[in-house]
Amino acid sequence: MSLYTTHPEPAFAPAVSAPTADPYIEVSRFYAQQAELLDDLRPDAFAEAFAETFTEDGVLSPSPLRKKSVGRGEIALSLRAAHHNRFGNQPVRRRHWFSMLQVHEQPDGTLRTRFSSMVWVTRPWNPASEPGTSAVVEDVLVRAGDRLLVRERRITPDHLSF
Repeated sequence: MSLYTTHPEPAFAPAVSAPTADPYIEVSRFYAQQAELLDDLRPDAFAEAFAETFTEDGVLSPSPLRKKSVGRGEIALSLRAAHHNRFGNQPVRRRHWFSMLQVHEQPDGTLRTRFSSMVWVTRPWNPASEPGTSAVVEDVLVRAGDRLLVRERRITPDHLSF
């Protein structure tokens, strides 16, 4: 496979995490699968697959300076546009690293989460990855049958939190 072609199919399809007795483990699995979708970057599918991890009326607020997206369709469109605005048609591989996860169960059954996120970008002609955005991500997660979905996500890039 050429370095400049689309990425191969993932070795596994992201599975639905079954609820566990420990919500921290369940949420950790959910975020690992969600990051996998973002990092896959297949232009024909990554945005829609990621948007499917939100409720139908889910809200994504990518930055205090950008318009929030409401609903899966808008979320997918905004992801594609953000990727194109940042990278154009350059081949890149991104990796999202999440850490310092906090999970708080709410009386209404939702889960409020907070974690740190760091994005690294690699280009085929440079073996050294470049740091991208670092941010704090805050979510409200809801259960839909045996899976979790994001009802609302607020991302605060570190450079805007001073």
